[in-house]
Amino acid sequence: MKRFAFKGDDVRADIQGGYGYDGPLLDLFARAEGPRINKWHHYIPLYDRYFAPFRGRDRVRMLEIGVAKGGSLKMWRSYFGPEATIFGIDIREKCRGLGGASAEVRIGSQDDPYFLGDVVAEMGGIDIVLDDGSHQMPHVRRTLEILFPMLAPGGIYMIEDLHTAYFPGFEGGVSAEGNFFNRVRELIDDMHHWYHPAGVKHGGVGDAVSGIHVHDSVVVFEKGPVHRPTFSLVGGEG
Repeated sequence: MKRFAFKGDDVRADIQGGYGYDGPLLDLFARAEGPRINKWHHYIPLYDRYFAPFRGRDRVRMLEIGVAKGGSLKMWRSYFGPEATIFGIDIREKCRGLGGASAEVRIGSQDDPYFLGDVVAEMGGIDIVLDDGSHQMPHVRRTLEILFPMLAPGGIYMIEDLHTAYFPGFEGGVSAEGNFFNRVRELIDDMHHWYHPAGVKHGGVGDAVSGIHVHDSVVVFEKGPVHRPTFSLVGGEG
């Protein structure tokens, strides 16, 4: 992956020039101080695109899976403000001490339903999930199955670093059955169950997702009202 590392000396200019982005996350990332943050440049405008509607809300609740050095938790605190409820989870015990002013940190596995249930209960619910955890295909699928039903209506579930879906070391591969994009296709089919006889394959996700957005290495699931589709023919003559 080193071949993708930025070789320049002005992160801000690369993001602003390459992606035409000049929003609030630009300086929070490019000029961050303190704990290290490791993010692909094209993620920054995507974060703002999907998370911006939650800024300024009373006590938005965000869960980030994967704490690393704690730098992104600090970035999210600055982005969402002091009233936000921000939690990070990680399986590594050394991350326990990274909790504090930026966020609460809990130690446990992202595919443990009891652990995740306890964390969500402690948070009082979730509005945003950002999966930057193990990136192992079984974990990504299982975490979505567990957490999406707990996501509040109108919530956003974002999974990043999905280039790993093509890496055998993460149980992925172009033709691998476990490649997460195969699950995305199944969820698209679930969204369109009105139009085919196969029904919903992944209840709790496929029958509750109102939108799916695929970007380079990122998939975003929107949870919103799902109604039986209907159409009208209005106006005109005949």
